[in-house]
Amino acid sequence: MSIQASLLGKEAVIFDMDGVIIDTEKIWKQAEREVFSALGVEVTLENSRVTESMTTSEVAHFWFERFPWKGTILRETEQQVIRRVSELIECEDCLIPGVKDFLEDLRSQKFKIGLATNSPLVIIPTVLERLQITHLFDTVSSAETEEKGKPHPAVYLTTAKKLNVAPANCLVIEDSYSGMLAAKNAGMAVVAFTNGDTELSFEIADYHISSYC
Repeated sequence: MSIQASLLGKEAVIFDMDGVIIDTEKIWKQAEREVFSALGVEVTLENSRVTESMTTSEVAHFWFERFPWKGTILRETEQQVIRRVSELIECEDCLIPGVKDFLEDLRSQKFKIGLATNSPLVIIPTVLERLQITHLFDTVSSAETEEKGKPHPAVYLTTAKKLNVAPANCLVIEDSYSGMLAAKNAGMAVVAFTNGDTELSFEIADYHISSYC
């Protein structure tokens, strides 16, 4: 099914951020490993997979519960991770081909465009400026302003409200199961973005695309 077919009857397209408009999985893992290892945490590959879908606050609590450290409060630890991620976004090769052209095409078709992410609000401008796409979004939302992050639907419902579009008329582009579950629970149609990974398959999604090109 083509992306154009999935847009039929929709008024707005809402994007996840990490892994959907920018390839930051390795960046988050690097920042997580650097910051928490320095505090004596044994950051294992298995556990870092568990933290992939968490907010930064949830990640800090996750590691603190397993490896309590002294001298640095959780909030400061979260900020250290966020600062390191922002630094890496500005200098690492993390672009996803075709994103800007795809967004511009949506704008030309008069779709409203939103962003709904589990990442902290402060990182959003860094990403949008790096990609030079700030002007293409009507609104942005972070789950850090909600009581719960994805897979809870709150951040998607908030974004739809900001766009003044009914959830049923929104199409969400996601790359993770928890994000797709959040969008589905919000009553929205979901496109799974696999970024060329032919081994990924999300039955929960209504549509699938491998690239924006």
